[in-house]
Amino acid sequence: MLDHVGFPLSDFAAGRAFYTAALEPLGVKPLVQVTADQTGGDTHIGYGAADRCFFWIADGHGPVTAGPMHVCFKARNRAMVDAFYAAAMGAGGRDNGAPGVRAHYHKDYYAAFVLDPDGRNIEAVCHTPV
Repeated sequence: MLDHVGFPLSDFAAGRAFYTAALEPLGVKPLVQVTADQTGGDTHIGYGAADRCFFWIADGHGPVTAGPMHVCFKARNRAMVDAFYAAAMGAGGRDNGAPGVRAHYHKDYYAAFVLDPDGRNIEAVCHTPV
């Protein structure tokens, strides 16, 4: 089981704005900022809920992840998936699959996909029936 995941961004300010806006409808918010002095390298922001970080971004002074990458966030209901998509698109995300059922996964798989400023595939999914 994973505890958290993170990666560096090529443009920290743009990435921070994107993730802060896109994740807010899912109840995920920035909780912690760790400075470069504290890490000995990069600045990191931890996003999470209930005072626990599970998603981290870094300022990218180190190597930025190359190639395709996919991260999915769980939504409690379909309206949250819709709100994630709208917020992400409004924050500079690029469409990679509008909200809808993906029955090829299972009959209640309702998801939306956006590409973040670095081209990573970011998803929100709800598995609950209507």
